[in-house]
Amino acid sequence: MTDWLGRTVLAVTERDFVRRAFTNTKPGRALARRFVAGESLDEAVAVAHELIAAGFDVSLDHLGEHVSHRQEAMQARNDYMACLDRIGSAGLSANISVKLTQLGMGLDDDLAASSLGELALRAAEVGTTVTVDMEESEYTDSTIAIYEKAQSEHGNLGIAVQSYLKRTRADLGRLIPLGGHIRLCKGAYAEPGEVAFQSNDDVNAEFDQLLGMLMAAQETKPAIASHDEARITAAKRLIPDREAPYEFQMLYGVRGPLQRQLLDEGLPVRIYVPYGAAWYPYLTRRLAERPANTLFFMRALFGRR
Repeated sequence: MTDWLGRTVLAVTERDFVRRAFTNTKPGRALARRFVAGESLDEAVAVAHELIAAGFDVSLDHLGEHVSHRQEAMQARNDYMACLDRIGSAGLSANISVKLTQLGMGLDDDLAASSLGELALRAAEVGTTVTVDMEESEYTDSTIAIYEKAQSEHGNLGIAVQSYLKRTRADLGRLIPLGGHIRLCKGAYAEPGEVAFQSNDDVNAEFDQLLGMLMAAQETKPAIASHDEARITAAKRLIPDREAPYEFQMLYGVRGPLQRQLLDEGLPVRIYVPYGAAWYPYLTRRLAERPANTLFFMRALFGRR
């Protein structure tokens, strides 16, 4: 996508009438199902079974963010506990990905930290891990602080970092020594120029530099989260010098043939599988990354093919 077009899509989809067009119409919900496994845990587990049978690993994400009440945050924790229980009982090759604002960060940081610790304990009991998603830049300091504490205490977590943030290189200096896994993505939020690179060329160049740092760090597990073939090719060049584990991560519903190609090449691939009723913010970020999907929606909405 071009930078301005992606930012325009994000701005437009924040409008109430656009949200209603997506959430209250059959074409809008159909488009969402291209990227979201369903609204229930059962639907997500069914998709996970299919992907795992095909040879992929999975990361389950119960969609939600920026809760307004403590009860919502505690319910989100309980929903993730149920997800971990299903991972254990079904023997899924899966972990979970969580957004800390969904667990109360920004509302009650202590509650978010406590809930993350509880999830890490339950994940250890079922033999899996927890990935902390990175959100808007205003939450980066809090996210890293909560993650550092949980990872130091439990050791079975990972965190996402975004190559478009100018601070990420310094953040890796803090995060790599903690071990765990680190998911490197480009970033999907609209951020100002003082904190984030604005051009695709700059974001890609920084991604490659950060990737080199991660692949050289044997104490952490890099997760290369990109659908950009140039970034994937850059990662492949670093694999021969890598002694410790790594994996590619890709989104459910995005570039399926490329996912299969990587798997056929014998490379480890984990698919990020979101589910839940709160799918609209997630969908808008996918549209911003690939505005052509908006055209698909408009044609379906107005009965054109």
